[in-house]
Amino acid sequence: MLRLIFLAALAGFSRASDVLDYGDDDFESRIGDHSLALVEFFAPWCGHCKRLAPEYEAAATRLKGLVTLAKVDCTSNSNVCSKYGVSGYPTLKIFRDGEESGPYEGPRTADGIVSFLKKQAGPASVELKVELDLETFIGNRDASVVGFFADDKSTAQAEFLKTANTLRENYRFAHTNNEDLLSSHGIEGEGVILFRPVRLNNKFEDNSVKYTEDTFTSNKIKKFIQDYLFGICPHMTDDNKDQLKGKDLLVAYYDVDYDKNPKGSNYWRNRVMKVAKSFLDQGKKLSFAVANKNTFNHEVSEFGLDASGDLPAVAIRTVKGDKFVMAEEFTRDGKALERFLQDYFDGKLKRYLKSEPIPENNDGPVKVVVAENFESLVNDDSKDVLIEFYAPWCGHCKSLEPKYKELGEKLADDPNIIIAKMDATANDVPAPYEVSGFPTMYFAPAGRKMSPKKYEGGREVSDFISYLKKEATNPLVVPEEGKKKKKKSEL
Repeated sequence: MLRLIFLAALAGFSRASDVLDYGDDDFESRIGDHSLALVEFFAPWCGHCKRLAPEYEAAATRLKGLVTLAKVDCTSNSNVCSKYGVSGYPTLKIFRDGEESGPYEGPRTADGIVSFLKKQAGPASVELKVELDLETFIGNRDASVVGFFADDKSTAQAEFLKTANTLRENYRFAHTNNEDLLSSHGIEGEGVILFRPVRLNNKFEDNSVKYTEDTFTSNKIKKFIQDYLFGICPHMTDDNKDQLKGKDLLVAYYDVDYDKNPKGSNYWRNRVMKVAKSFLDQGKKLSFAVANKNTFNHEVSEFGLDASGDLPAVAIRTVKGDKFVMAEEFTRDGKALERFLQDYFDGKLKRYLKSEPIPENNDGPVKVVVAENFESLVNDDSKDVLIEFYAPWCGHCKSLEPKYKELGEKLADDPNIIIAKMDATANDVPAPYEVSGFPTMYFAPAGRKMSPKKYEGGREVSDFISYLKKEATNPLVVPEEGKKKKKKSEL
Protein backbone atom coordinates (compact mmCIF):
# COMPACT_ATOMS: atom_id res chain seq x y z
CA MET A 1 0.00 0.00 0.00
CA LEU A 2 2.78 2.42 0.93
CA ARG A 3 4.50 1.62 -2.34
CA LEU A 4 1.32 2.46 -4.28
CA ILE A 5 0.92 5.73 -2.39
CA PHE A 6 4.55 6.59 -3.11
CA LEU A 7 4.18 5.82 -6.82
CA ALA A 8 0.97 7.86 -7.00
CA ALA A 9 2.67 10.80 -5.29
CA LEU A 10 5.67 10.46 -7.61
CA ALA A 11 3.40 10.45 -10.65
CA GLY A 12 1.63 13.55 -9.38
CA PHE A 13 4.97 15.25 -8.80
CA SER A 14 6.20 14.42 -12.29
CA ARG A 15 3.06 16.02 -13.75
CA ALA A 16 3.46 19.23 -11.77
CA SER A 17 4.23 22.21 -13.97
CA ASP A 18 5.12 25.82 -13.28
CA VAL A 19 3.62 26.81 -16.64
CA LEU A 20 -0.01 27.84 -16.18
CA ASP A 21 -2.51 26.27 -18.58
CA TYR A 22 -5.16 28.72 -19.83
CA GLY A 23 -8.02 28.40 -22.31
CA ASP A 24 -11.12 30.08 -23.74
CA ASP A 25 -12.98 29.70 -20.45
CA ASP A 26 -10.46 31.37 -18.12
CA PHE A 27 -7.83 33.31 -20.08
CA GLU A 28 -9.46 36.75 -19.83
CA SER A 29 -10.38 36.32 -16.17
CA ARG A 30 -6.95 35.05 -15.05
CA ILE A 31 -4.35 36.81 -17.19
CA GLY A 32 -5.03 40.09 -15.34
CA ASP A 33 -3.85 38.50 -12.08
CA HIS A 34 -0.24 38.91 -13.21
CA SER A 35 1.64 42.19 -13.56
CA LEU A 36 3.92 40.55 -16.13
CA ALA A 37 3.25 37.31 -18.02
CA LEU A 38 4.64 35.51 -21.05
CA VAL A 39 2.07 33.41 -22.92
CA GLU A 40 2.85 30.70 -25.46
CA PHE A 41 0.12 29.99 -28.01
CA PHE A 42 0.87 26.49 -29.32
CA ALA A 43 -0.37 23.37 -31.07
CA PRO A 44 0.45 19.89 -29.69
CA TRP A 45 1.58 18.61 -33.11
CA CYS A 46 3.97 21.53 -33.74
CA GLY A 47 7.63 20.45 -33.85
CA HIS A 48 8.95 23.87 -32.82
CA CYS A 49 6.55 23.85 -29.86
CA LYS A 50 7.81 20.45 -28.75
CA ARG A 51 11.41 21.68 -28.87
CA LEU A 52 10.51 24.80 -26.90
CA ALA A 53 8.53 22.92 -24.21
CA PRO A 54 11.42 21.83 -21.90
CA GLU A 55 13.15 25.23 -22.17
CA TYR A 56 9.86 27.01 -21.43
CA GLU A 57 9.19 24.76 -18.44
CA ALA A 58 12.70 25.32 -17.03
CA ALA A 59 12.34 29.09 -17.45
CA ALA A 60 8.95 29.04 -15.69
CA THR A 61 10.48 27.29 -12.69
CA ARG A 62 13.38 29.74 -12.47
CA LEU A 63 11.09 32.77 -12.82
CA LYS A 64 8.44 31.54 -10.40
CA GLY A 65 7.28 34.40 -8.16
CA LEU A 66 8.79 37.01 -10.48
CA VAL A 67 7.23 36.49 -13.93
CA THR A 68 4.37 34.17 -14.88
CA LEU A 69 4.70 31.82 -17.86
CA ALA A 70 1.46 30.45 -19.32
CA LYS A 71 0.37 28.52 -22.38
CA VAL A 72 -2.76 28.18 -24.52
CA ASP A 73 -3.48 25.17 -26.75
CA CYS A 74 -4.91 26.76 -29.87
CA THR A 75 -6.31 23.50 -31.24
CA SER A 76 -8.91 23.46 -28.47
CA ASN A 77 -9.10 27.17 -27.59
CA SER A 78 -9.66 28.90 -30.91
CA ASN A 79 -11.48 31.95 -29.52
CA VAL A 80 -8.63 33.36 -27.45
CA CYS A 81 -6.07 32.48 -30.14
CA SER A 82 -8.14 34.22 -32.78
CA LYS A 83 -8.57 37.30 -30.59
CA TYR A 84 -4.81 37.74 -30.29
CA GLY A 85 -4.12 37.14 -33.97
CA VAL A 86 -2.27 33.84 -33.65
CA SER A 87 -1.47 32.52 -37.14
CA GLY A 88 1.56 30.29 -36.50
CA TYR A 89 3.07 28.19 -33.75
CA PRO A 90 4.52 28.81 -31.34
CA THR A 91 3.49 32.46 -30.96
CA LEU A 92 4.71 34.12 -27.77
CA LYS A 93 3.27 37.36 -26.42
CA ILE A 94 3.98 39.53 -23.38
CA PHE A 95 1.07 40.70 -21.20
CA ARG A 96 1.18 43.43 -18.55
CA ASP A 97 -1.70 43.61 -16.08
CA GLY A 98 -3.89 41.61 -18.43
CA GLU A 99 -3.21 43.73 -21.53
CA GLU A 100 -1.16 42.55 -24.51
CA SER A 101 2.14 44.45 -24.45
CA GLY A 102 3.65 43.08 -27.63
CA PRO A 103 5.29 40.02 -29.19
CA TYR A 104 8.11 38.22 -27.41
CA GLU A 105 11.09 38.32 -29.78
CA GLY A 106 13.81 37.18 -27.39
CA PRO A 107 15.80 33.92 -27.25
CA ARG A 108 13.99 30.58 -26.97
CA THR A 109 16.34 28.90 -24.53
CA ALA A 110 15.71 28.77 -20.78
CA ASP A 111 18.70 31.04 -20.11
CA GLY A 112 17.61 33.50 -22.78
CA ILE A 113 13.98 33.62 -21.63
CA VAL A 114 15.01 34.13 -17.99
CA SER A 115 17.50 36.87 -18.84
CA PHE A 116 15.04 38.67 -21.12
CA LEU A 117 12.13 38.59 -18.69
CA LYS A 118 14.18 39.60 -15.68
CA LYS A 119 14.94 42.81 -17.53
CA GLN A 120 11.22 43.27 -18.22
CA ALA A 121 10.21 42.74 -14.58
CA GLY A 122 10.26 45.62 -12.10
CA PRO A 123 11.43 49.17 -12.85
CA ALA A 124 13.53 49.96 -15.91
CA SER A 125 16.17 51.47 -13.60
CA VAL A 126 16.89 50.14 -10.11
CA GLU A 127 17.36 52.69 -7.31
CA LEU A 128 20.65 52.28 -5.42
CA LYS A 129 20.64 53.64 -1.88
CA VAL A 130 23.96 52.50 -0.37
CA GLU A 131 27.43 51.45 -1.51
CA LEU A 132 26.60 47.75 -1.12
CA ASP A 133 23.68 48.16 -3.56
CA LEU A 134 26.07 49.59 -6.14
CA GLU A 135 28.71 46.89 -5.59
CA THR A 136 26.11 44.16 -5.99
CA PHE A 137 24.61 45.73 -9.10
CA ILE A 138 27.87 46.20 -11.00
CA GLY A 139 29.11 42.76 -9.92
CA ASN A 140 26.63 41.16 -12.33
CA ARG A 141 27.86 39.09 -15.31
CA ASP A 142 26.46 41.73 -17.68
CA ALA A 143 27.49 45.37 -18.13
CA SER A 144 25.79 48.02 -15.99
CA VAL A 145 24.80 51.64 -16.67
CA VAL A 146 24.47 53.79 -13.54
CA GLY A 147 23.19 57.35 -13.30
CA PHE A 148 24.35 59.57 -10.41
CA PHE A 149 22.09 62.57 -9.68
CA ALA A 150 22.14 64.99 -6.75
CA ASP A 151 18.60 66.14 -7.61
CA ASP A 152 16.05 63.39 -8.21
CA LYS A 153 13.80 65.91 -9.98
CA SER A 154 16.47 67.03 -12.44
CA THR A 155 16.04 66.97 -16.21
CA ALA A 156 19.20 64.84 -16.41
CA GLN A 157 17.64 62.08 -14.29
CA ALA A 158 14.41 62.26 -16.27
CA GLU A 159 16.35 61.79 -19.53
CA PHE A 160 18.33 58.91 -18.00
CA LEU A 161 15.14 57.13 -16.89
CA LYS A 162 13.64 57.70 -20.35
CA THR A 163 16.69 55.99 -21.86
CA ALA A 164 16.42 53.13 -19.39
CA ASN A 165 12.79 52.54 -20.27
CA THR A 166 13.56 52.53 -23.99
CA LEU A 167 16.56 50.19 -23.76
CA ARG A 168 15.52 47.97 -20.83
CA GLU A 169 15.42 44.86 -23.03
CA ASN A 170 19.10 45.12 -23.94
CA TYR A 171 20.91 46.80 -21.03
CA ARG A 172 20.90 47.00 -17.22
CA PHE A 173 20.20 50.39 -15.59
CA ALA A 174 20.38 51.76 -12.06
CA HIS A 175 20.39 55.26 -10.54
CA THR A 176 21.23 56.87 -7.22
CA ASN A 177 20.75 60.16 -5.40
CA ASN A 178 23.08 59.24 -2.54
CA GLU A 179 25.58 62.09 -1.99
CA ASP A 180 28.26 59.72 -0.69
CA LEU A 181 28.04 57.59 -3.83
CA LEU A 182 28.29 60.66 -6.04
CA SER A 183 31.33 61.85 -4.11
CA SER A 184 33.11 58.47 -4.08
CA HIS A 185 32.81 58.23 -7.88
CA GLY A 186 33.89 61.78 -8.60
CA ILE A 187 30.47 63.02 -9.70
CA GLU A 188 29.60 66.67 -9.14
CA GLY A 189 25.87 67.19 -9.49
CA GLU A 190 25.08 64.60 -12.16
CA GLY A 191 26.78 61.97 -14.28
CA VAL A 192 26.52 58.54 -15.89
CA ILE A 193 29.08 55.74 -15.61
CA LEU A 194 29.16 52.58 -17.67
CA PHE A 195 30.63 49.62 -15.74
CA ARG A 196 31.82 46.68 -17.82
CA PRO A 197 31.45 43.15 -16.34
CA VAL A 198 34.05 42.43 -13.67
CA ARG A 199 34.87 39.04 -15.21
CA LEU A 200 35.95 40.83 -18.41
CA ASN A 201 38.34 43.28 -16.72
CA ASN A 202 41.64 43.54 -18.56
CA LYS A 203 44.77 45.65 -18.98
CA PHE A 204 43.92 46.91 -22.46
CA GLU A 205 40.99 49.20 -21.57
CA ASP A 206 39.32 50.90 -18.60
CA ASN A 207 36.84 48.87 -16.58
CA SER A 208 34.41 51.80 -16.52
CA VAL A 209 33.68 54.77 -18.77
CA LYS A 210 32.22 58.17 -17.80
CA TYR A 211 29.70 60.09 -19.86
CA THR A 212 31.44 63.30 -20.91
CA GLU A 213 28.78 65.31 -22.77
CA ASP A 214 27.82 68.71 -21.34
CA THR A 215 24.08 68.05 -21.68
CA PHE A 216 21.96 65.02 -20.84
CA THR A 217 19.52 63.89 -23.53
CA SER A 218 18.10 60.44 -24.09
CA ASN A 219 19.65 60.22 -27.58
CA LYS A 220 23.12 61.20 -26.32
CA ILE A 221 23.00 58.76 -23.41
CA LYS A 222 21.85 56.01 -25.77
CA LYS A 223 24.73 56.71 -28.18
CA PHE A 224 27.20 56.74 -25.26
CA ILE A 225 26.02 53.29 -24.17
CA GLN A 226 26.12 51.81 -27.66
CA ASP A 227 29.60 53.26 -28.36
CA TYR A 228 31.28 52.08 -25.17
CA LEU A 229 29.31 49.22 -23.61
CA PHE A 230 31.08 46.27 -25.18
CA GLY A 231 34.64 47.53 -25.21
CA ILE A 232 37.37 46.07 -27.42
CA CYS A 233 36.35 42.42 -27.29
CA PRO A 234 33.14 41.37 -25.50
CA HIS A 235 31.86 37.87 -24.82
CA MET A 236 29.20 37.15 -27.44
CA THR A 237 26.18 35.27 -26.07
CA ASP A 238 22.65 34.44 -27.24
CA ASP A 239 21.49 37.56 -25.39
CA ASN A 240 23.79 40.12 -27.03
CA LYS A 241 24.55 38.59 -30.43
CA ASP A 242 22.02 40.75 -32.30
CA GLN A 243 23.54 43.94 -30.89
CA LEU A 244 27.05 42.86 -31.89
CA LYS A 245 26.21 41.78 -35.42
CA GLY A 246 25.21 45.23 -36.61
CA LYS A 247 28.85 45.87 -37.57
CA ASP A 248 31.65 44.05 -39.39
CA LEU A 249 32.66 41.51 -36.76
CA LEU A 250 35.58 39.16 -36.06
CA VAL A 251 34.78 36.28 -33.70
CA ALA A 252 37.20 33.86 -32.06
CA TYR A 253 35.38 30.62 -31.26
CA TYR A 254 36.76 28.36 -28.51
CA ASP A 255 35.82 26.87 -25.12
CA VAL A 256 34.67 30.18 -23.62
CA ASP A 257 33.11 29.43 -20.22
CA TYR A 258 33.14 32.21 -17.61
CA ASP A 259 31.34 30.05 -15.07
CA LYS A 260 33.65 27.04 -15.03
CA ASN A 261 36.87 28.43 -16.49
CA PRO A 262 37.12 32.25 -16.36
CA LYS A 263 40.93 32.24 -16.31
CA GLY A 264 41.19 30.03 -19.38
CA SER A 265 38.51 32.01 -21.17
CA ASN A 266 40.41 35.25 -20.64
CA TYR A 267 43.74 33.65 -21.62
CA TRP A 268 42.74 33.51 -25.30
CA ARG A 269 40.55 36.61 -25.13
CA ASN A 270 43.54 38.69 -23.97
CA ARG A 271 45.54 37.49 -26.97
CA VAL A 272 42.76 38.52 -29.33
CA MET A 273 42.47 41.87 -27.54
CA LYS A 274 46.17 42.63 -27.80
CA VAL A 275 46.12 42.24 -31.57
CA ALA A 276 42.73 43.95 -31.93
CA LYS A 277 43.91 47.02 -29.99
CA SER A 278 46.94 47.44 -32.23
CA PHE A 279 44.70 47.66 -35.31
CA LEU A 280 42.03 49.78 -33.63
CA ASP A 281 44.73 52.23 -32.55
CA GLN A 282 45.56 52.61 -36.26
CA GLY A 283 41.96 53.67 -36.91
CA LYS A 284 40.91 50.39 -38.53
CA LYS A 285 37.15 49.71 -38.48
CA LEU A 286 36.24 46.26 -37.18
CA SER A 287 34.48 44.87 -34.11
CA PHE A 288 35.78 41.89 -32.14
CA ALA A 289 34.27 39.22 -29.88
CA VAL A 290 34.90 35.81 -28.38
CA ALA A 291 32.22 33.10 -28.31
CA ASN A 292 31.70 29.58 -27.07
CA LYS A 293 32.22 27.24 -30.02
CA ASN A 294 29.48 24.85 -28.85
CA THR A 295 26.87 27.56 -28.28
CA PHE A 296 27.58 28.91 -31.77
CA ASN A 297 28.35 25.61 -33.48
CA HIS A 298 25.98 26.57 -36.33
CA GLU A 299 28.16 29.59 -37.12
CA VAL A 300 31.33 27.53 -36.85
CA SER A 301 29.77 25.15 -39.38
CA GLU A 302 28.71 28.02 -41.68
CA PHE A 303 32.34 29.14 -41.86
CA GLY A 304 33.56 25.59 -42.54
CA LEU A 305 35.80 25.85 -39.47
CA ASP A 306 37.29 23.00 -37.48
CA ALA A 307 36.94 23.97 -33.82
CA SER A 308 37.60 20.52 -32.38
CA GLY A 309 40.98 21.48 -30.94
CA ASP A 310 41.95 23.77 -28.06
CA LEU A 311 42.99 26.74 -30.21
CA PRO A 312 40.52 29.48 -31.21
CA ALA A 313 38.98 29.29 -34.68
CA VAL A 314 38.63 32.75 -36.20
CA ALA A 315 36.35 34.24 -38.84
CA ILE A 316 35.00 37.62 -39.98
CA ARG A 317 31.47 38.34 -41.15
CA THR A 318 30.69 41.76 -42.63
CA VAL A 319 27.35 43.56 -42.51
CA LYS A 320 26.99 42.80 -46.23
CA GLY A 321 27.27 39.08 -45.45
CA ASP A 322 30.79 38.51 -46.79
CA LYS A 323 32.72 35.86 -44.83
CA PHE A 324 36.47 35.50 -44.33
CA VAL A 325 38.08 32.55 -42.54
CA MET A 326 41.51 32.43 -40.89
CA ALA A 327 43.12 29.34 -42.42
CA GLU A 328 46.38 29.57 -40.45
CA GLU A 329 46.39 27.99 -36.99
CA PHE A 330 45.98 30.46 -34.13
CA THR A 331 49.33 31.10 -32.39
CA ARG A 332 49.90 32.11 -28.79
CA ASP A 333 52.02 35.09 -29.83
CA GLY A 334 49.15 36.43 -31.95
CA LYS A 335 51.26 36.65 -35.13
CA ALA A 336 48.88 34.48 -37.17
CA LEU A 337 45.95 36.72 -36.21
CA GLU A 338 48.03 39.80 -37.09
CA ARG A 339 48.73 38.42 -40.57
CA PHE A 340 45.08 37.50 -41.09
CA LEU A 341 43.89 40.98 -40.11
CA GLN A 342 46.53 42.73 -42.18
CA ASP A 343 45.47 40.74 -45.25
CA TYR A 344 41.82 41.54 -44.50
CA PHE A 345 42.44 45.30 -44.30
CA ASP A 346 44.70 45.14 -47.38
CA GLY A 347 41.91 43.45 -49.35
CA LYS A 348 43.96 40.33 -50.01
CA LEU A 349 41.58 37.75 -48.54
CA LYS A 350 39.31 35.64 -50.70
CA ARG A 351 35.70 35.50 -49.53
CA TYR A 352 34.63 32.20 -48.05
CA LEU A 353 31.66 30.57 -49.72
CA LYS A 354 29.89 27.51 -48.41
CA SER A 355 29.17 25.75 -51.67
CA GLU A 356 28.41 22.38 -53.14
CA PRO A 357 30.59 21.42 -56.13
CA ILE A 358 29.59 22.96 -59.45
CA PRO A 359 27.62 20.25 -61.31
CA GLU A 360 29.61 18.58 -64.11
CA ASN A 361 26.44 18.26 -66.16
CA ASN A 362 23.83 20.99 -65.85
CA ASP A 363 21.75 20.42 -68.96
CA GLY A 364 18.45 19.57 -67.24
CA PRO A 365 15.30 21.71 -67.57
CA VAL A 366 15.94 23.15 -64.09
CA LYS A 367 19.49 24.47 -63.68
CA VAL A 368 21.26 23.56 -60.44
CA VAL A 369 22.73 26.62 -58.75
CA VAL A 370 25.44 26.45 -56.06
CA ALA A 371 27.28 29.31 -54.39
CA GLU A 372 30.24 28.98 -56.75
CA ASN A 373 28.18 29.36 -59.94
CA PHE A 374 25.52 31.77 -58.64
CA GLU A 375 27.23 34.74 -60.26
CA SER A 376 27.52 33.14 -63.71
CA LEU A 377 23.99 31.69 -63.77
CA VAL A 378 21.62 33.84 -61.71
CA ASN A 379 23.47 37.13 -62.18
CA ASP A 380 23.87 36.68 -65.93
CA ASP A 381 22.63 40.14 -67.00
CA SER A 382 21.32 38.84 -70.32
CA LYS A 383 18.89 36.33 -68.77
CA ASP A 384 15.69 36.44 -66.73
CA VAL A 385 15.96 33.92 -63.91
CA LEU A 386 13.31 32.32 -61.71
CA ILE A 387 15.08 30.62 -58.80
CA GLU A 388 13.74 28.38 -56.05
CA PHE A 389 15.64 28.20 -52.74
CA TYR A 390 14.80 24.85 -51.17
CA ALA A 391 15.76 22.40 -48.44
CA PRO A 392 16.09 18.66 -49.22
CA TRP A 393 13.91 17.74 -46.23
CA CYS A 394 11.12 20.24 -47.00
CA GLY A 395 7.78 18.58 -47.83
CA HIS A 396 6.45 21.61 -49.73
CA CYS A 397 9.63 21.65 -51.85
CA LYS A 398 9.15 17.96 -52.71
CA SER A 399 5.56 18.62 -53.73
CA LEU A 400 6.68 21.50 -55.95
CA GLU A 401 9.48 19.57 -57.66
CA PRO A 402 7.50 17.83 -60.48
CA LYS A 403 5.60 21.03 -61.31
CA TYR A 404 8.80 23.05 -61.31
CA LYS A 405 10.45 20.49 -63.59
CA GLU A 406 7.46 20.66 -65.94
CA LEU A 407 7.83 24.47 -66.01
CA GLY A 408 11.49 24.08 -66.96
CA GLU A 409 10.58 21.66 -69.75
CA LYS A 410 7.91 24.03 -71.13
CA LEU A 411 10.40 26.90 -71.29
CA ALA A 412 13.41 24.86 -72.42
CA ASP A 413 13.34 26.47 -75.90
CA ASP A 414 13.28 30.02 -74.56
CA PRO A 415 16.88 31.34 -74.85
CA ASN A 416 16.20 34.33 -72.59
CA ILE A 417 15.03 32.64 -69.41
CA ILE A 418 16.51 30.25 -66.84
CA ILE A 419 14.52 28.14 -64.39
CA ALA A 420 16.85 27.36 -61.48
CA LYS A 421 16.99 25.89 -57.98
CA MET A 422 19.46 26.07 -55.09
CA ASP A 423 19.79 24.02 -51.91
CA ALA A 424 19.90 26.87 -49.39
CA THR A 425 21.01 24.53 -46.59
CA ALA A 426 24.22 23.53 -48.40
CA ASN A 427 25.13 26.84 -50.05
CA ASP A 428 25.52 30.44 -48.96
CA VAL A 429 22.66 32.59 -50.21
CA PRO A 430 24.06 35.96 -51.39
CA ALA A 431 22.60 39.39 -50.71
CA PRO A 432 20.11 40.83 -51.50
CA TYR A 433 18.25 37.49 -51.37
CA GLU A 434 16.64 36.65 -48.03
CA VAL A 435 15.57 33.10 -47.25
CA SER A 436 13.79 32.38 -43.98
CA GLY A 437 11.54 29.49 -45.05
CA PHE A 438 11.22 26.89 -47.77
CA PRO A 439 10.57 27.04 -50.60
CA THR A 440 11.40 30.71 -51.19
CA MET A 441 11.33 31.90 -54.80
CA TYR A 442 12.70 34.98 -56.54
CA PHE A 443 12.58 36.42 -60.05
CA ALA A 444 15.85 38.11 -61.11
CA PRO A 445 15.17 40.23 -64.22
CA ALA A 446 17.77 40.78 -66.90
CA GLY A 447 19.71 43.98 -66.33
CA ARG A 448 18.41 44.42 -62.77
CA LYS A 449 20.15 41.69 -60.81
CA MET A 450 20.49 43.68 -57.61
CA SER A 451 16.71 44.15 -57.44
CA PRO A 452 15.24 40.63 -57.50
CA LYS A 453 11.50 40.28 -56.85
CA LYS A 454 10.18 37.76 -54.35
CA TYR A 455 7.66 35.46 -56.02
CA GLU A 456 4.43 35.32 -54.00
CA GLY A 457 2.11 33.75 -56.58
CA GLY A 458 0.50 30.33 -56.95
CA ARG A 459 2.52 27.15 -57.45
CA GLU A 460 0.82 25.54 -60.40
CA VAL A 461 2.63 25.55 -63.74
CA SER A 462 -0.02 27.88 -65.17
CA ASP A 463 0.60 30.35 -62.30
CA PHE A 464 4.31 30.50 -63.09
CA ILE A 465 3.65 30.91 -66.81
CA SER A 466 1.19 33.76 -66.21
CA TYR A 467 3.66 35.52 -63.91
CA LEU A 468 6.58 35.20 -66.31
CA LYS A 469 4.51 36.44 -69.24
CA LYS A 470 3.95 39.67 -67.29
CA GLU A 471 7.44 40.03 -65.80
CA ALA A 472 9.80 38.64 -68.47
CA THR A 473 12.07 41.15 -70.19
CA ASN A 474 11.45 39.48 -73.57
CA PRO A 475 8.27 37.77 -74.81
CA LEU A 476 8.02 34.30 -73.31
CA VAL A 477 8.56 31.38 -75.69
CA VAL A 478 5.96 28.76 -74.70
CA PRO A 479 4.91 25.84 -76.96
CA GLU A 480 1.25 25.91 -77.95
CA GLU A 481 -0.85 23.34 -76.11
CA GLY A 482 -2.75 22.42 -79.28
CA LYS A 483 0.40 21.46 -81.15
CA LYS A 484 1.56 19.43 -78.21
CA LYS A 485 -1.71 17.45 -78.08
CA LYS A 486 -1.70 16.88 -81.88
CA LYS A 487 1.79 15.48 -81.70
CA LYS A 488 0.73 13.03 -79.02
CA SER A 489 -2.31 11.88 -81.03
CA GLU A 490 -0.13 11.22 -84.09
CA LEU A 491 1.99 8.90 -82.00
